Amino acid sequence: MTDAARDLASFLTASPSPYHAVAEAVRRLTAAGFVEQPEDGPWIDGTGGRYLVRDGTILAWWQPAGAPRPLRVFAAHTDSPGFKVKPNPDVGTAGWRQVGVEVYGGALWNSWLDRDLGLAGRLALYDGRIVPVLVDRPLLRIPQLAIHLDRGVNQGLTLDPQRHLLPIWGIGDPAGGDLVEFLASLTGIDPRDVAAHDLFTYDLTPPATLGRDDELLAAPRLDNLASVHAGISALLTAAQRDPATVPVFVGFDHEEIGSDSATGAAGPLLETVLTRLAGGFDERRTVFARSRCLSVDVTHAAHPNHLDKHDTDHLSLPNHGPSLKVNAVQRYATDAPGAAAWKRACRSADVPNQVFVSKNTVPCGSTVGPIMATRLGIRTVDVGIPVLSMHSARELCGVHDPELLARAGVEFLTDPE
Repeated sequence: MTDAARDLASFLTASPSPYHAVAEAVRRLTAAGFVEQPEDGPWIDGTGGRYLVRDGTILAWWQPAGAPRPLRVFAAHTDSPGFKVKPNPDVGTAGWRQVGVEVYGGALWNSWLDRDLGLAGRLALYDGRIVPVLVDRPLLRIPQLAIHLDRGVNQGLTLDPQRHLLPIWGIGDPAGGDLVEFLASLTGIDPRDVAAHDLFTYDLTPPATLGRDDELLAAPRLDNLASVHAGISALLTAAQRDPATVPVFVGFDHEEIGSDSATGAAGPLLETVLTRLAGGFDERRTVFARSRCLSVDVTHAAHPNHLDKHDTDHLSLPNHGPSLKVNAVQRYATDAPGAAAWKRACRSADVPNQVFVSKNTVPCGSTVGPIMATRLGIRTVDVGIPVLSMHSARELCGVHDPELLARAGVEFLTDPE
């Protein structure tokens, strides 16, 4: 495993929920000398690194000295598809204790079956405190039906998310399970103090390399923590260059469910910060006109068993560098000038790059890119590293691509052109 891939694996392991990903990003930024900009506090002026946190979203930037400079934004998202625990979690039947969950985002449901699952997230207390939760041992499991009871399963698996995706976590009366009481005991608080929770299941299998030459990395949450990790790394390196730009990183929450939230890309948080960095509302028009955003989210690697799902003239392969993502109807925000800026960054970093375009008969997904471009009016380009098994509990990428993405990201953040 390369040093960058090993560091990514460490980041993934420390980040089983958006809140944990933000906490790990803060740890790394603080170690590099960045200081917190409280959202409800006075604006911190002067040269230096800052970060701002709200829930599962984080913004960080390097503020150089002098007049407002063009902004260079590296945007990713902290959330991943999976299962979120329902407000009343204690359910069960036939002598089993189970946990009620909702599907979060476009998860590949079958990939979560028969896996050892932990729980991560937060408890909100009546007194306003937020308590992190991390159960990093096998606690839950979504059991698959035996083939003897479903002889046609290999010809087509059908899952009802209300009935078939409930994890088990014990035997006995469901009322005696009391998940919140169990979690409160782990965190040392009185369960009567817990008002609400945001909790997610996560796969406990650690990241690992595979292949003859260990050239592939198998891991959970590559979508999109691989981009978050690259963005933080790129920002920290860019800050050391005394750039002629203002390099900014943002990791949004809620991208997997549409971004329509106070902490999503459709919310006001990024616009508020960029307006301050541009010198205020009156000044931002000229600064925004000279600024650029990089929307970074994983893209589809060419699947050798399903090549008919790809445009064979625009295939993306692991360890061939990040892919420029293009779509004629702006499901990706890339246009020709943005593509040129990205390719210039790759050339400056000596990073190979590819182009991904969906097959005309296969609908294209989207990213935070078009949302930011629409809200801010800043030229935006979409890129990402290729992965297989996107939205699975466990995804696959090349071990070299995370480092290549971060290197190109540095050049994008510091490019004054």
